[in-house]
Amino acid sequence: MSNNTPKNFADLPKLAAHLRQVLVDKKTVLLYAYNGTGKTRLSMDFKDIGKQGDARDTLYFNAFTEDLFHWDNDLDGDSERVLTINSASHFFAGLESLEMESRIRPFLHRYTDFDFSIDYEKWTINFSREVQGETVDHIKVSRGEENIFIWCFFLAIVQLAMDGAEAYQWVQYIYIDDPVSSLDEHNAIGVANHLAQLLKRPDSRLKTVISTHHTLFFNVLSNELSRARKYFVNRPASRSGYTLQEEKGDTPFFHHVAALAELYQAAREDRLFTHHFNMLRTILEKTASFHGYKDFSVCIKQREDDLDGILHTRLINILSHGKYSLFEPQQMLEENKEYFRKILHDFLNRYPFNPDLFPQAPETVGTP
Repeated sequence: MSNNTPKNFADLPKLAAHLRQVLVDKKTVLLYAYNGTGKTRLSMDFKDIGKQGDARDTLYFNAFTEDLFHWDNDLDGDSERVLTINSASHFFAGLESLEMESRIRPFLHRYTDFDFSIDYEKWTINFSREVQGETVDHIKVSRGEENIFIWCFFLAIVQLAMDGAEAYQWVQYIYIDDPVSSLDEHNAIGVANHLAQLLKRPDSRLKTVISTHHTLFFNVLSNELSRARKYFVNRPASRSGYTLQEEKGDTPFFHHVAALAELYQAAREDRLFTHHFNMLRTILEKTASFHGYKDFSVCIKQREDDLDGILHTRLINILSHGKYSLFEPQQMLEENKEYFRKILHDFLNRYPFNPDLFPQAPETVGTP
């Protein structure tokens, strides 16, 4: 564990300026931050520093990137549904001459089974899928499939910038904020590994910042991009401003605490998905191992008749081995949410953590 003193910043623009200074000597910076810390605003402040009139230097992916695409659902004909592109954005500069379909498909086909075509006169995207041997055009893909398409679109543009394409020679920095959400462990690993392989190109001149609240995604990137500078960004509840804690170890020291904080917030906000049982089981297993036990059940509160302990152990054994979709993460059943909150509540009371990370009383963890 690193014992260096955290750096303090009065606001996000000052933190963004500091990251640019770090990138003078480093190629990649990885940031971990809890939800609500201000990751998206930090990415925009970083981008704004590089804007001089119409000139800019940062190609970014964040929540605003998805807003560059919107659906035309053909409300009159209800047949030719297309995704419309905001052609005025620098994000799409010169695409019509760059054969984007052939650049996007190798990325997209890692994750999906649909196809697409781009109309550069109308700036629209038509999605299609093979159904019983026939091609069905103008389908409306799911929200998750749309998000992964936009992500692959972005990766294709990153590749163009790395290749020195004239339309993207303005790019000096890439800033990626939370490209994945609600992913099961398998898909989080796949997306992180794929991104890391792209960024490790030795001939690339570009500098990169990646920020996320997804602990597994962060840890895979940390292992793949071993030379990256790694930080934990925090906004302490007890004071104003932001702190930046550098981690110099092989594994981020805050991994399991960060995962626990994510579960805590998910329970508070009633956004519990089935894959959260996997995260909870991992935390219980690591805690049991730290205390010298072989089984995670010792970390589940045991009552006099032991019924809760036995039931909760069996529930975690069963519910942490499901198969979960990349595009359609499943909400927990209400009954399972209550069990989840009870196990988490007992764990937080048994092993007290820093109140800055869990500012609400543990007794209220189940109240959205």
